[in-house]
Amino acid sequence: MTDMMEYKGYVGSVHYSPDDHAFFGKLEYIRALVNYEATDVNGLETNFREAVDDYLELCQRHGKQPEKPFKGSFNVRTPSELHRTAAIYAEEHGRSLNQVVEEALEHHLAGR
Repeated sequence: MTDMMEYKGYVGSVHYSPDDHAFFGKLEYIRALVNYEATDVNGLETNFREAVDDYLELCQRHGKQPEKPFKGSFNVRTPSELHRTAAIYAEEHGRSLNQVVEEALEHHLAGR
């Protein structure tokens, strides 16, 4: 993963500000704003993990369910002709449109 870190299922971005001579980032793929910064890479990794732990602790303390970065569902927008082709393919092969999209993603991302 380029310019990203992962911890406990959360993904954080990695950026560098030459003006501030600092690294910074935030948790991606959730709505809550959770950010972190440091002056070196090791510090950024440490602060990222602490930010995740703090977020989870805060949610627990307030009785809130932490947001999950990836829920397993998302909307896909395609040209109508591609939608038509995929739907007909799914019907012809006894699969749901969801299964066809999942198989196409697995095929495309295999070996990543």
